[in-house]
Amino acid sequence: METEMLRLVKKAKKGNKEAFVSLIKQNESLLYRVARSILQNDNDCLDAIQESILKAYQNIETVREPKYFKTWIVRIVMNECYSMQRLKRKVVPLEKTEEPSFKDTTSETMIIHEAIDALHEDFRRVILLFYFEDLSIKDIASLLEIPESTVKTRLHRARNQLDTWLTNTDKGGCSNG
Repeated sequence: METEMLRLVKKAKKGNKEAFVSLIKQNESLLYRVARSILQNDNDCLDAIQESILKAYQNIETVREPKYFKTWIVRIVMNECYSMQRLKRKVVPLEKTEEPSFKDTTSETMIIHEAIDALHEDFRRVILLFYFEDLSIKDIASLLEIPESTVKTRLHRARNQLDTWLTNTDKGGCSNG
């Protein structure tokens, strides 16, 4: 599959629209999870992803190494999400409502998602990239533009917070640790 992705990236760089669409379809769940880890609102996530896809399409020729396409497009999504966050800070909402989001129906999975959502954004991001996207510590450090030691520290602290949160949940409490 890796060589298929490289072939698609090369075709997309040459202007092949179908190849670009295939690349986006292969990575759409990754893009959503990354956006969701930053924005935590489904509508904002979808807006950020849509804008990111447009930017990626307009700049596909700037991908230097096809093997880094996934990292490249994740960086675009993250930047778009951060941009949206900055804009939202300037706007005072009339009312704050919780957007419904898709969650697995098993209670154990819901508890884990709730625990991850309760983490600070920096911790949540490294947990999602490491465990759900199977990125290495080195790749996460490169993607987030932070030292590998910082990634390790954030993973350690996030694991501790998750452990505390899940332990308190098991005892009937709902502490956000």
